[in-house]
Amino acid sequence: MESPKGPSPRFNTIAVHQENNETLDLHPFESNHVTRSDHVFQSSSALEILRETIRILRYNLSGFMAIGALLICPVSAVLLSNVLVDQSIVKRLAIRLLLVIKSSGLPLRSYVEHSCQKFSETAVSTAMCFPLYITLLLISKAAVVYTVDCTYSRKTFDSSKFYVIIIKIWRRIISTYLLVCTVIIGCLALFLVLLVGVSSLLSAFGFSQDLVAYSAILFGLLFSVFFANAVIICDLSMVISVLEDVSGSEALIRSSVLIRGQTQVGLLIFLGSTIGMAFIEGLFEHRVKTLSYGDGSSRIWEGPLLVIMYSFVVLIEFMMSTVFFFSCKSYSLENASNIECESVLEAITVSPVAPDAH
Repeated sequence: MESPKGPSPRFNTIAVHQENNETLDLHPFESNHVTRSDHVFQSSSALEILRETIRILRYNLSGFMAIGALLICPVSAVLLSNVLVDQSIVKRLAIRLLLVIKSSGLPLRSYVEHSCQKFSETAVSTAMCFPLYITLLLISKAAVVYTVDCTYSRKTFDSSKFYVIIIKIWRRIISTYLLVCTVIIGCLALFLVLLVGVSSLLSAFGFSQDLVAYSAILFGLLFSVFFANAVIICDLSMVISVLEDVSGSEALIRSSVLIRGQTQVGLLIFLGSTIGMAFIEGLFEHRVKTLSYGDGSSRIWEGPLLVIMYSFVVLIEFMMSTVFFFSCKSYSLENASNIECESVLEAITVSPVAPDAH
């Protein structure tokens, strides 16, 4: 495969570091056998990872745009429009949640009702869109990881090679994704059980409803940090299941070990992508789904535009997760040596290994 024209983003990163530190050792790049970590940069900043992501996007722009248009946009359109969501199911689920919360002693404030409504809608939407998540979105995730890996090897996206790779690693990606979904559902179920339990306990001791509400808010904030860490580990495990020959619980354990010392960076990446997607979802709700101004003719162009924006944010989030993996691995393998300088996934297409049996 021919290398694309122009310098790779890795060498752009080297130039930046060389300007900041003239004593940077470039000796590893003079050899044909260097560590995998020499393909990537070590970063302790989410901003640096974002900059590296933009460099990679510019380097393999056509490949990433094709992934976004063909794989991510259809999922984004269905997700934002809620076309598969039955509002009657959402309403029944929200009412049951409100009854459970009321029985625990929490006051039914407006933000509680809104939270129950939003949680019910998200749960039903996720369940209905699950076939799209486990097919198109999962393939797009693997394609982004493959393209980033190719970029660090100074190669362009090759759809035929990606097809061969995805056939061989599909089973371990599926198994890891199902385990990730189980972990996320378990975390949310644990949160609801603990929230109801803590609220019931405070109410039984005779505390006021206001104090119970403030305690619930504080508990929710603390749990959100724990949940964000769980999501980061799960997200990184998906990248690991694509690039390394591990899956399921092994990928989760590998992810939790790899992220040590880089948790703050992962939290910032998660926070940025979550805010971006929530902002676009809010715009879609206000500008497209709710007719709050004019005659609604602007929906014709605002709807597709917001879908494209949402898809781009998802694409950038996938890319940043992959770059974050390489940064974490570079940090953990800083002193490793004698690893061939080539694409991790490239070897799969030329090796006679049978399809993954995990």
